[in-house]
Amino acid sequence: MTTVRLNSADPVSFDTDALIVGFRSGSEAPLPATGAEALDAAFGGKLAASLTAAGFAGKPGEIAKVPTFGAITAPLLVAVGLGDKNDAETLRRAAGAAARSLAGTARAAIALPAGSAADAEAVALGALLGAYGFSRYRTGADAKEPVAELDVLSPLGGEEAAGITERATALAESVSLVRDLVNTPPSDLWPAKFAEIAEQAAAKAGLSVEVLDEKQLKDGGYGGLIGVGQGSANPPRLVRLSYTHPEAAKTLAFVGKGITFDSGGLSLKPSASMDWMKSDMGGAAAVFGAVLGIARLGVPVNAVGYLCLAENLPSGTAQRPSDVIHSYSGKTVEVLDTDAEGRLVLMDGLARAAEDSPDLIVDVATLTGAQIVALGWRTAGVMSNDDAVRELVVEAATAAGEGAWGMPLPEELRKGLDSPIADLANLHPERWGGMLTAGIFLKEFVPDGVRWAHIDMAGPAFNKGEPYGYIPKGGTGAITRTLIGLAERHASI
Repeated sequence: MTTVRLNSADPVSFDTDALIVGFRSGSEAPLPATGAEALDAAFGGKLAASLTAAGFAGKPGEIAKVPTFGAITAPLLVAVGLGDKNDAETLRRAAGAAARSLAGTARAAIALPAGSAADAEAVALGALLGAYGFSRYRTGADAKEPVAELDVLSPLGGEEAAGITERATALAESVSLVRDLVNTPPSDLWPAKFAEIAEQAAAKAGLSVEVLDEKQLKDGGYGGLIGVGQGSANPPRLVRLSYTHPEAAKTLAFVGKGITFDSGGLSLKPSASMDWMKSDMGGAAAVFGAVLGIARLGVPVNAVGYLCLAENLPSGTAQRPSDVIHSYSGKTVEVLDTDAEGRLVLMDGLARAAEDSPDLIVDVATLTGAQIVALGWRTAGVMSNDDAVRELVVEAATAAGEGAWGMPLPEELRKGLDSPIADLANLHPERWGGMLTAGIFLKEFVPDGVRWAHIDMAGPAFNKGEPYGYIPKGGTGAITRTLIGLAERHASI
């Protein structure tokens, strides 16, 4: 992974392969941001004019590369647009876009505004996230490695600087792990393999871990996990990760949907909807990465993570539409559509998580296509049985720079989940409000009095388009930082 550090050196004379500076949008020409101002004199006062002539306007994420011809020590200047905003997310995105553009470069320095701890962390974290690359399966010479070393030029130093880089690195490592897992093809990541990875990482991080195999799941009454996984040669797993802190006053439980591949089961998806379903374990990956991140940062909370892992495939042993399954909570569910499987594994995880008596349960899932229809590819939907909790989750996501929007759980939609033969059905017969009815279904498995939130991130978990800001193509690591932020907020309550 890329190494980042804070450095108080002068950007004009700093010895590096490339220097990144920021420019804001101006009415006539891009305006140098803090860090770029000192460079203008080195370029004879013509830097902004040269960038304008090259078509650079300082728009958010815009990149221009300029050879320096000895005007400064670095041979290459990378100008990145900041637009007209001045906040942490703007810095994260600009640093990420610039760092990504320097893949194959050994060293780079970043002279974006980094005078405060918050800004310095935003620049460092954005650069680390933007420098991410996934080349595990590439054999050609065109696979460029991410920039190896990044120096964030900032007046901050000493223990403060060390703390900033340590935190940024911990967050980036957690997100990068999630991205790696989401990008890994299902041929190399089935439920038992995911559980093995979790066990190994938990041991290194000092976490407690428990893994239930298919026999233990069946004996324990985890009908949702068994039902979804019974069509695959790769049986399901439930992984419980636990981090405890001696000063903790709060306990958070995170539950993640971990469908390592989702064909839809017997309710088979069309092929165009199936090729990116390796990402359907993004919720479990986010929970995994978040608990590891909380442990690395030493957040004074107790955090429990449940990874609900299964592979949803059609076969002679697969569950059928009209089957009735017995959930861990004791409630029965009629399966009307085997492609509405994520809620079936989550219902078991939610009921089990409630036994830990947490102060808050948050489940994370790539749950419904309806989320993408309603909110698009970059904004997760947040639902809750408590309005204050819903707003808290949205605030944590916003602070992390992860798009989220609060959504309701209308009572009138519950009737659509009625079943003539079971306690409820797993699908509303109408397509309208599908994201909301999925949340209402999950709410049925949260005991009264337990604070709970549901995050549907079907779109944000996987970027099918071009990279932007610090978001790569493929797995994004979405919601990992939100969960860590929630833990930090509870630690201060």
